[in-house]
Amino acid sequence: MSDRVRPRIAIDDENGRPVAAADIEAVAPDVVRASLHVEPGHLPRDARERLVDAVLDDPEVKSRQQLEVSLPLGDTEILDRVRERCDSADSRAAGASCLVDADLPRPEPAEG
Repeated sequence: MSDRVRPRIAIDDENGRPVAAADIEAVAPDVVRASLHVEPGHLPRDARERLVDAVLDDPEVKSRQQLEVSLPLGDTEILDRVRERCDSADSRAAGASCLVDADLPRPEPAEG
């Protein structure tokens, strides 16, 4: 078992209360896994979108080619945002979760 600390991303509301979070784990040289969680109840309108953006903009994620995401089943806002930001995304239900296998966007080649 690894003693390495896994990155955690948290999204807070306007009062500083955590409303969404993601745990990130590198599982292979080209694959990273993210487990997304949202708090029950009323959330700021863009909390889910901000969570997905924060995950996909994280250096640990950006350095990989594939992303495996676990999110709450039925959370179409998160699923839609993953699909918008990734080159491709296949999803399937697994109990109370939705599992997504996504190809991350390739970095733009440097001009020069």
